[in-house]
Formats: sequence, C-alpha cells, structure tokens
Amino acid sequence: MPAPLHTYIVEDSPVIRENLIATLEELVPVRVVGTAADEATALRWLGEPGRQVDLVIVDLFLKIGSGLGVLRATQALHPHYRLVVLSNFATPDMRRTCLALGADRVFDKSNEIDALVLYCEQLAAGNDRPAAPP
Repeated sequence: MPAPLHTYIVEDSPVIRENLIATLEELVPVRVVGTAADEATALRWLGEPGRQVDLVIVDLFLKIGSGLGVLRATQALHPHYRLVVLSNFATPDMRRTCLALGADRVFDKSNEIDALVLYCEQLAAGNDRPAAPP
C-alpha cells in the first residue's frame, strides 16, 4: 500500500471541509495533517519549519484573504509542494491564473471531485506527473 499523502486543506466551509476530508481519507491514501479557513492561518501553518506536506488543496474564496494569495506564497516558500485548487469558480480564466501562480491542477467542486480523487490516487501511487483529465 502506498504511503499516505500528507495533505493540508484550505477551505472556509466547515461542511465542505469535513466532507472532503472524509471522502479523501476513505477513498485514497491521504492523511489530512491540518486545515485552515483563511489565508493568514494557512500561510502561518505552512510557513512553520518541519512541516511534512505532500499536497495542499486550496479553495479560492476564503473567510479572510484568498486562495490566490495562498498559492502565490506557498509556491514561493515550498516550490516542491503539490498545489491544487478546488473551487466553485473554476472558470477558464481562473484556471489559467491558478496555474500561473503554481497550481498543478484546478478542480471544480461541483463536478470534478472524482477527478481530484483520481489525481490523489495517482500521486499516492508514486506517479509524479498524474495524467490530465480528458
């Protein structure tokens, strides 16, 4: 069995956050190591030395701050972290912006959860460059 992906989730909705954690931990070798509901909390946690994180899942709209700020700062601090965006605002323009800020992938919350699960499965299996969805 593959080693679990140490995953940090930045999502302001408690319901979505808890459902996402339950889904990922049930279906994929994922261990959620922390969560944040706002940009400052996420950046403070991610900036602490010694954090073991393989994957950061970020929503764009947060209680305070934005997922774009999380992407920008995390990419600068930890360029080896896998960054994915999970948002209801995954328009073509926003996808391009997120990718330009260092996101590896952008998933739409409303219809791409299965693609996120598949991406996580491929990462956990050691596939360094998971296939893009069709």
